[in-house]
Amino acid sequence: MFDMMIDRSLGNKKGILFFAAVLVLFMQGGLWAGRRRQPDNFPDSSLVPRTSSILPFKKWNERPAIQEHPIPKLMAEAEDNFRQLLARQSRTLQEAVDEYKRRYNRDPPHGFDEWWRFARDNDVLMIDEYDSIVEDLEPFYELTGEQFRQRAAMAGHLPSVDTVRVRDGKAEALDAKSSDGDEGEVSARARGYASMLERFADKLPDLDFAVNARAEGRLLVPWEERSHSNLTMQSRPDPVEAELNGAYSPDWRGQGNVWEAYRRTCLPGSPARQLFSSFRATSMATNRTSQLTARSAEFEFLEDASGNYSFCQNPWAHYDQGHFFSDWRTIPVLFPVLSPAKAPGYLDIRIPSHYYYGQTRRYTYGWDPVNLELREVDHMETPWELKSDKVFWRGASTGGGSSPPGFAAQYQRHRFVRMANDQSQTNRTVVFADPPGSTNYVYAEVPAEALNEEIMDVAFVKVVDYYSFPGGLQALLRSHRVDDSGVNLGDHWKHKYLVDLDGMGYSGRFFSFMESDSAVLKSTVYREFFSDWIQPWLHYIPLSQSYQEIYNIHAFFSGATQATLEAANATTLRTPSAQQHSVDGDRRLRRIARAGKQWKRTIGRRVDMEAYVYRLCLEYARLWSDDREAMTFTL
Repeated sequence: MFDMMIDRSLGNKKGILFFAAVLVLFMQGGLWAGRRRQPDNFPDSSLVPRTSSILPFKKWNERPAIQEHPIPKLMAEAEDNFRQLLARQSRTLQEAVDEYKRRYNRDPPHGFDEWWRFARDNDVLMIDEYDSIVEDLEPFYELTGEQFRQRAAMAGHLPSVDTVRVRDGKAEALDAKSSDGDEGEVSARARGYASMLERFADKLPDLDFAVNARAEGRLLVPWEERSHSNLTMQSRPDPVEAELNGAYSPDWRGQGNVWEAYRRTCLPGSPARQLFSSFRATSMATNRTSQLTARSAEFEFLEDASGNYSFCQNPWAHYDQGHFFSDWRTIPVLFPVLSPAKAPGYLDIRIPSHYYYGQTRRYTYGWDPVNLELREVDHMETPWELKSDKVFWRGASTGGGSSPPGFAAQYQRHRFVRMANDQSQTNRTVVFADPPGSTNYVYAEVPAEALNEEIMDVAFVKVVDYYSFPGGLQALLRSHRVDDSGVNLGDHWKHKYLVDLDGMGYSGRFFSFMESDSAVLKSTVYREFFSDWIQPWLHYIPLSQSYQEIYNIHAFFSGATQATLEAANATTLRTPSAQQHSVDGDRRLRRIARAGKQWKRTIGRRVDMEAYVYRLCLEYARLWSDDREAMTFTL
């Protein structure tokens, strides 16, 4: 009897210990507490889809050093790729039709010939590169024309979604919910989209477009719903009704979050669908601090910034991206909702941003707010020779929401501001030419404090949503630089390097940066309408989500800084002439700035956005029709 009591007692203790162990694993797995906090200056390789090779560079006093830097090769390949892209664009209507059929295995939509004339008459260079439209609309072929029309109309009744209606050849933005007693104001995004249709609305049938009023993507349809779509349409109650009968609220308000909705879009069995996979093993994080790993991560460069990073396969990375903590509820049903950008996994239909299309003092290069006219050169533009060599960024402390709260410290903008203002003695690995102007490259370990002082000018100009930051306003101010002296768009043109970062969603300043005479470094997880039209390393410099390579980007184009030379501790490198910029590097940087400006003025024009939307409308109209076969164009 006594032995049985001991056995029972031991069994109970084992059960308690087992439960405690599981509880600890749950908390480590991020189910409740999320990923462990890392020091602010911890080298973070999150979201770094590396593609360039790790070169065997040596310390300044070691030989042999590398003889080839990867950036010139990236630039040369980018120029060649873009030249080929332009050369293969269709020159005739017949070629455009043939290319369309080759790519998509069906005839172009009705009205394609009129679109072709519009594109030709307006010198549109991109004739064939509209894969993004087909990609965005392809899921909606699962719906019948009647279902598509119903959902397009009903989507306008969802919170933070407006309607653009085409009737009798005229486009109008309206709030479809006003008939429900809600006199909400029509968003600027809906009004902007309606204005994009004006030049060709008379060529369109009557249509309804649902336009997302928010910057964040909205459409996250669970994998099970998409894979069983036919069954859903035929034998299940239409999920649209569930969305409109009160089950859908405008924001999360503690009832779930974007990440939980997002992970349901991933394939069953993928890491994001597994319980513990959102936490990366401690041993991996520890290994990342090794000298080899730190050097490698700081000297790897993105070949593209296509926004195809897989959060389903790398779920731990979602902690570093603010859009997973948005307050606005996502939509779990296949509605045709138009948005200015989307991250991988979202099913929104991309359209040009109203910030790009409109003309305002805050978002448009060269805009004269007094005379209300667009100038060829912004009145605050600075000659290249007088621009600062510092990396410049200013913006608000946005980047995400507070659902759930407590993760704002890892949002993309917060991480960048802390990194660029790190005052610690943590070393950064900087590769530079020895001697300057040569192709003999070495590296030195440079204290972050000195390096940031020399090349970084990064700060928040406005503190918002501080309540979602751990510790509140005072904690945010202690760990981030805030420059409240006031910066307008024109102040950016004083610098050679302009950084473009995601905010609550995509960055609305990208086109204005591109049109300036400065070089743009862009870091994003979003895909936009122009993603197939632009070439990284030719028109802009792609920047990873960890930002670590930015120091070596600067070192290549602008040469070693004084702190870098002192860290090398080499007499031959500390002469005044050695501190001069690499002539070749500066020339290459200016080439990127000029190419970006040329791209904006030839491919990123307002009429190019209209051509994109025009073609989108033709594809949309085919989906709208009951007889889609009749809505095709043949020569």
